[in-house]
This record gives sequence, structure tokens and C-alpha cells, in this order.
Amino acid sequence: MAAGSATMAAISILIGLVVAMAIASAPLAEARAFFVFGDSLVDNGNNNYLVTTARADSPPYGIDFPTRRPTGRFSNGLNIPDFISQNLGSESTLPYLSPELTGQRLLLNIIRMYKQLEYFEQYQRRVTALIGAQNTQQLVNEALILITVGGNDFVNNYYLVPFSARSRQFRLPDYVRYLISEYRKLLMRLYDLGARRVLVTGTGPMGCVPAELAQRSPDGQCSAEIQRAAALYNPQLTQMIGELNNQYGADIFIAANTRQMATDFVRNPQAYGFITSKIACCGQGPYNGLGLCTVASNLCPNRDVYAFWDPFHPSERANGIISQQILTGDTTYMYPMNLSTILALDSRT
Repeated sequence: MAAGSATMAAISILIGLVVAMAIASAPLAEARAFFVFGDSLVDNGNNNYLVTTARADSPPYGIDFPTRRPTGRFSNGLNIPDFISQNLGSESTLPYLSPELTGQRLLLNIIRMYKQLEYFEQYQRRVTALIGAQNTQQLVNEALILITVGGNDFVNNYYLVPFSARSRQFRLPDYVRYLISEYRKLLMRLYDLGARRVLVTGTGPMGCVPAELAQRSPDGQCSAEIQRAAALYNPQLTQMIGELNNQYGADIFIAANTRQMATDFVRNPQAYGFITSKIACCGQGPYNGLGLCTVASNLCPNRDVYAFWDPFHPSERANGIISQQILTGDTTYMYPMNLSTILALDSRT
């Protein structure tokens, strides 16, 4: 098993929950919470406080962050939640596990724990102690939630090693259907916990990241098998989201087609100002796709012209492109509406 895949497997069992809220100077009725469930793509630093080899707390991570220091983000700078927070008018979030998270800062944070929904409930109890039950319910009902589902279940589970337990248990189409049924339960549970605006992203072009090219591609082409998983999964996720919205009689869940968003610049990097979408800025081995990004790794001088920062994660600039499509993209990318439309509609209520 390659070192990079083994390391990423260590974080695949973690689910994140980001909570960002513009509360300091705004009355509760005008504030908006921001929750993000996900993996290392959205971690703002909980790996700093966990016993794990999957860490982003040392250089060159954070080289382009405003502080020019590592933050625990798997990025050279900002990640997707950071960009969305900016559009919500919120500051970037603290890790939930940070000792700095106390009092009012409990309303501006990230949670990344094993039993994610149980801890979401615990979070609500903690906030209730600060602002009361009625205000907490209002906060959660009016919150924006971003949930990223699917990627780790393929790359770090089904395809982690040849003849993995999951691949022996399920044919790929059956595994996709199984995941969709599990995520349906997760989204329904989020609704039961008060979620009313949920952005749901599927997988990116998983077979095209530098780590997969290094391990599976003799000619630099995306892994056809892993790409097949994404092609099966994402349309079924969107269909399931539509069914849930029909069930609830409202556009609770919004599908963000991050696979298409990223595929655009993976297939035609020059059109987006990148010189490559195959080679990671930071790494080693073929395509800089092996292992982790460390101080001993190859490091590109200009991160803005690389689509991928490390073997697995987009660069800050690529994160910005994806975030802009979430904000303003048409129905090719966002269904049934984009984030700007959501914010405009919700501002009238």
C-alpha cells in the first residue's frame, strides 16, 4: 500500500463539522451560522490536536495563508469553507478542538469528530447554554450547511488496496447504491436536527488527482476505474437530493456538482490560468503524487499556476474557482440553485 494512501486512510474515518457565525457585532436575527461536514478538504486545523499522521501543521502548508504559517488546513492557503465564510461575512473558523474555543467563540468554529451527528447535537446543547433553546433552534434552522460526501468512501475504502473488503462485498454499482442509501439517512438525520439549507457536494474527479496518477497511471491519464465510480455516484446523489426535496416539499438540499467544477480545470488547465493539473505543487515521486507534502518535498515557486497543492488537495486558487461556481454557477454546477440565489431568497424571509 502506498504511503500516501495509508496516510489519507487515517483521516477517512473522521467527519468534520465547521461552525462559522457572524455574531460579534450583529443581532441574532441577522447572524448566520455555517456548518460544514466533511474530510480533509474542509479541515481548518483539528488534525493539529489529533494523534494522526495526516497533518497539515508544519511548513510548507499555509505558505500563502494571510499569516504565512501552517494552520492545519490541507492547503497552501484558503480552503473552500474559508471562501464561503468570506461570502457570508464571517471570519475564518477555529478548530473545535482548539483550546482557544471558549465562550462566544463557540459560535465560530469547526468540529471534526468520529460520531459527527452526536457531536452536532452536543454542539447544540453547548450553544443553548449560551443563548437559550429558542435562539439555538433559530440559529440551526437558519444556518447554511455544507456537507461533502463520497470521496473517502471510494479512494480510502473501496479502492484503498486491491481486493479490499468493500470491493469483495460489493460490485461497484451496488456499492454506489449502498452509499446513496446511507447518505440519504444522514441527510434525513440532519433535517431532523434542524438543518434547512444544505449544500451537498459529491466527489471530485477522483481518478485525476496526482496521488492516483502516481499509483495507477502509466501515461498520465486519469484512472478510468475510479472515474467510473464518480460517474456512477454523482448523478445518483443529485437524484436522491431531488427526491428528498420532494419529500419535504421545499428546496432543503442543494446539489453542488464539484466533479464538473474540478473537471473543467483538470481537462483544460490553461483556460483557468494553470500550467498543469497533473503535477502537484508540493510532493515527490511521479507527478509529485507520492507521500505527504513536507519541508523535504519538491515545492513549486508559484502555487497559483498549479491546480493541485499536494497529492490529494486543490490549491488555494483552485478552491477559489470551485467556491465561485458554488456561489454563482448555473444549473450545470448547482441544482436547483446556487448559493447567491439561496442567500438572496433567505434575506427576504
